[in-house]
Amino acid sequence: MRPAIAAAVALGAGLLQTASFAPTDAWWAQILALALLFGVVQRATPKVAALCGALFGFSWLASGLWWLHISMHQFGHIPSPLAALAVGLLAAFLCSYYALALGLTARFIAPGRWRLLALVPAWLLAELARATWFSGFPWIASGYAHTVGPLVGWAPWIGVYGIIALAALAAAGLVLLKERAWTWGLPAVLLPLAGLLLPQDFTTSTGRVALSLVQPSIPQDQKFDAQRFATNLGTLAGLIDSARGQVVITPESVVPLPLVDLDPATLQHLSRPDRPALLGVFLGNADEGFVNSVIALGSDYHYGKRHLLPFGEFIPPGLGWFVRAMNIPLDDQARGQHQRAWSVAGQRLRPLICYEDLFGEDIVQSAVGADAATVFVNVSNLAWFGTVMVQDQHLQFSQMRALEFQRPVVRSTNTGATAAVDHRGHVTARMPSLERGVLEVTAEGRTGTTPYARWLAAMGLWPLWLAGAATLLLLAMGQRRHAPKAA
Repeated sequence: MRPAIAAAVALGAGLLQTASFAPTDAWWAQILALALLFGVVQRATPKVAALCGALFGFSWLASGLWWLHISMHQFGHIPSPLAALAVGLLAAFLCSYYALALGLTARFIAPGRWRLLALVPAWLLAELARATWFSGFPWIASGYAHTVGPLVGWAPWIGVYGIIALAALAAAGLVLLKERAWTWGLPAVLLPLAGLLLPQDFTTSTGRVALSLVQPSIPQDQKFDAQRFATNLGTLAGLIDSARGQVVITPESVVPLPLVDLDPATLQHLSRPDRPALLGVFLGNADEGFVNSVIALGSDYHYGKRHLLPFGEFIPPGLGWFVRAMNIPLDDQARGQHQRAWSVAGQRLRPLICYEDLFGEDIVQSAVGADAATVFVNVSNLAWFGTVMVQDQHLQFSQMRALEFQRPVVRSTNTGATAAVDHRGHVTARMPSLERGVLEVTAEGRTGTTPYARWLAAMGLWPLWLAGAATLLLLAMGQRRHAPKAA
């Protein structure tokens, strides 16, 4: 294939990959997109392979992360062209993982079926690198498209990154079947489908709890406005008073002040003696750093966010000028110290603040052992990014965590997606975006350990790293053994 055509196919396939995520739930499109990419890379030169990896990654990530432009332009007041450039630069940096993986695979493995199979572990390693290096940013990693469909059954066994490998194997299988390589293609397509036959029941019920999920729907440009502070707190107090559940959950930073600066009378006004509540607020001080936290009103329980977001919550070295240009409040935060769950109403609720629920490897210790959480609680504020695409994507990540650990996940957000997900990954209730109110849900707590949680807690993601590297090495060695000998 001519390089220009290969590049065009890679660009289009990247857009198709973006379309496979929520809200479409078109899991098959993710496999098809990867099959198109693998098809053009299978016989490409190393330079063209790297170019195709870069273009696929860029079109996928730029189109899937475009909403970052809203936070920088609309709320950070960066000129629109510069905000677009910043999103493009982020996508360009992230797509370098895929360019490097595909280019090196083409460099060391000759064109043909051996290379096609080698692209599977290469893709896995690229996704793992993006998820873990430089603090990690695995937003819309390709496995998240499979919170529905035939690969779902693998989630409690191998997690989202194992699913990434199996989806890539299915994509390679489609290319092989197109070439009528049945003995190679059929196993590659059928193995991922084996998840439909795997046992799925690893947790048992700990009873039900009624939860009130608050969605204040405060516009982001009014959230930190001092003149509207009293009005916003009054709105919040009214929502808490109207809640009917056993426990009230409020969004991330719903009180946009450090706790030390909050009037005790105001805090008392938000509290109800008969109703435990998690309140989003900042702990700490200017000397030791402020921590994005939730506190349990009427209790000494608190949880501070541990996995911080670059630029929004910590400043990468040398980029303070860029963060200061966006004028983000509390833009350089400290990390929380513990992962304990909150014991309340007969359950153990484990808070997760905003995009912490992308990192199953960080929170897995809360899903194993005698004191494991029975319910995961995500509190977020996505008002920075609008409503299109980003809310559905984040909800999809919560669905994957529910599938991996077989725990319900409830979400309280400022503007959406406030929702409840059961331990099978099904969304059982959701409040419309930008609607002010309280979503009353009942969550069934779960106890027990999935196979994925067990090995992830013991070894982290290392088994997948080693499996990917070992498979690449074996395929390279196998290619050499089967290469035709010179006369």
